Amino acid sequence: MLRKKALAGQPAREQSFMPLKSSKFTDAEALRFHAAGRPGKLEITPTKPMETQRDLSLAYSPGVAVPVRAIAEDIDTAYDYTTKGNLVAVISNGTAILGLGNLGAAASKPVMEGKAVLFKRFADVDSVDLEVDTENIDEFVNCVKLLGPSFGGINLEDIAAPECFIIEQRLREAMDIPVFHDDQHGTAIITAAGFLNALDLTGRDIKATKVVAIGAGAACIACIELIKSMGVPGDNVTMVDRTGVIYQGREESMNQWKSAHAVATDARTLEDAVKGADVLIGLAAAGAVTQEMVKSMADKPIIFAMANPDPEISPEDAREVRPDAIIATGRSDYPNQVNNVLGFPYIFRGALDVRARTINDEMKIAAAQALAELAREDVPDEVVQAYGGERPHFGPDYIIPAPFDPRLISRIPPKVAEAAMRTGVARTEITDMEAYAQALSARLDPTVDTLSTAFEALSKMAQKRVVFAEAEEEKVLRAAVAFQTAGYGTPVLVGYEDVIKAELREMGVDENAFEIQNASKTERLDAYIDFLYERLNRRGYLLRDVQRMVKRDRNVFSALMVATGDADAMITGVTRQYGKALGAIKRVIDPRGQGPAFGVSVLVSKNRTVFIADTTVNERPNAQELADIAERTAGFVRRMGHDPRVAFLSFSNFGNPHADLADHIRAAIKILEARDVDFEFEGEMQGDVALNPDLMEMYPFMRLSGPANVLIMPALHSANIAYKLLVELGGVRIIGPMLLGMSKSVQIARITASASDLVNQAALAALNAHALEALEDN
Repeated sequence: MLRKKALAGQPAREQSFMPLKSSKFTDAEALRFHAAGRPGKLEITPTKPMETQRDLSLAYSPGVAVPVRAIAEDIDTAYDYTTKGNLVAVISNGTAILGLGNLGAAASKPVMEGKAVLFKRFADVDSVDLEVDTENIDEFVNCVKLLGPSFGGINLEDIAAPECFIIEQRLREAMDIPVFHDDQHGTAIITAAGFLNALDLTGRDIKATKVVAIGAGAACIACIELIKSMGVPGDNVTMVDRTGVIYQGREESMNQWKSAHAVATDARTLEDAVKGADVLIGLAAAGAVTQEMVKSMADKPIIFAMANPDPEISPEDAREVRPDAIIATGRSDYPNQVNNVLGFPYIFRGALDVRARTINDEMKIAAAQALAELAREDVPDEVVQAYGGERPHFGPDYIIPAPFDPRLISRIPPKVAEAAMRTGVARTEITDMEAYAQALSARLDPTVDTLSTAFEALSKMAQKRVVFAEAEEEKVLRAAVAFQTAGYGTPVLVGYEDVIKAELREMGVDENAFEIQNASKTERLDAYIDFLYERLNRRGYLLRDVQRMVKRDRNVFSALMVATGDADAMITGVTRQYGKALGAIKRVIDPRGQGPAFGVSVLVSKNRTVFIADTTVNERPNAQELADIAERTAGFVRRMGHDPRVAFLSFSNFGNPHADLADHIRAAIKILEARDVDFEFEGEMQGDVALNPDLMEMYPFMRLSGPANVLIMPALHSANIAYKLLVELGGVRIIGPMLLGMSKSVQIARITASASDLVNQAALAALNAHALEALEDN
């Protein structure tokens, strides 16, 4: 969701941009998302065992008295014995919520929870949201200051200007932990990174660069202060607000923060100031900049038009008059998005890891420089996916890294930490920065990143037609609406038209915005019947049997749409058992090539992701099928961002105890050895040996370099039982099961799948349709 901050009394709108656009969902869907299950977006989970009386005695009384005494003797040991060193408070009083203005502290809570989620999602920083119900500066400052011992850092958010300046400054002076107003400094750091790269591309010297800044609000002033700290001379920056140029001697609409940037100039209007300017930094309002102004700028002008939802001038309008311009905006649908999520998670990560007392200008500059350097490097495949399959290269349309670049976690925090140590604000030292960078990479699981970038890429690809075979079901219909509004593809709804339209109206959705199909409506009925009868007439089916199937079985009907090219993919599963749904589909669509179709379930826990196969299709695969399943699963796992380490599971470890039931597993191992595959595999072994590094050491000959992340099960019953038990016992998130190995893109969801699960699987079905199309082209 793109965000826009309305600052009381300020023409500039501070910004803290999020990865998703607000047009991607309905109001009802947003409310349902926040209310579903346990309301809100956060929970507290213990990090120590709490199963026995001894555990509880250690966690609380009397065991807790020991760290209490240690902290009383040395307050810095709070970082060693409590959550302080990884805990940030996200604090607001609700006086400038998004673009909605002053709606109060309670109304800001969903935003602060969302910010806390981003801290965890991108940098594994724990956060607590605090909503302080006061507009009095003294009360707010005192409240936050007195809570200081609880946290390793303070992130201020959605506080109106000019109060935000005063609050941040007073807290920075009073507290010995980082205090960071992201609406100001986050925007400034990302802008500065793009600014450095744009100067490099246009061959400009920072000390000779002329800058005009529009807005004079908190974010705009923070941008100007940061680039001045980086080397832009103060006299080279002209700031403009709604009254005009901020010049020395001006009295109207002035305050101490504007006065600090007043310059001696004869320019009085934006039109005057922008003539011959090298750089334009806009944090004002849509339409504030005209084509004539852009035309009057210096050669190869650099424009940051960051007003939201619409920039000061659109990139199209700017490039129409100045095709040599480099342009950045706050929007994700244009190149060079200034997105705050590139900054605050990683800046706090680096600050926390050296127990910094503050976040100073040197640390901000280090973050900006690290971002700038990252944009100049070749991008990984995850970023290519996010750009719809095109590999971006450093240049006018790529001066800022993509938000889902997996290298951010290992590049930004080390530079911030180094700057903190160099400037003397760190309480502790990191001596091995290479090991630190590796540890940072290990904090985040690549599965979520990979899915996020894949889905972002999907919205930029040619739209695939995905059949929702059970569209009369309320959660399926909600999923189809969400799928379309997210831009993932075009849903085709199968069911009775009057029922579906009535449900769409009840949901407040345009009933005419969706294609609805069924056997009584389609003009393709005879073609479908002919196609299926040609497949089944020698398998014991009469023509009337086929006619009945096509007319009555929605899975058969939907699969026929896909098989004949009337659609690209389908999703089903919430009204029929998996096996029956698959049986109906396989009457229409065959597996691809020689290998079997099979199911992969992805289990995502806090510390690891494990892929289990085959969880849905093959009752007792033979050795050849097991080898095929392992090889195809390894390829899928690589596409999900992991290096596959495949374990073939059994009740025995390498023949102990020996049993004929494990012969097919040992034979599958030999088949893979003969194929000389390019991934690690081992077996047969028990599940604990595959996942526990201590047990793995008992087998020094083992070929796995670490715990397995792909578990190939010996038979369907063990696979299905295992993954369903894990799901119901809790502590893991399930993705799938995903059906792989079919000649057309088909996904069968669990009966208990939520609307969100269905959206994800429909998106995966659309992605798989693109992948199968690419295979056919090759």
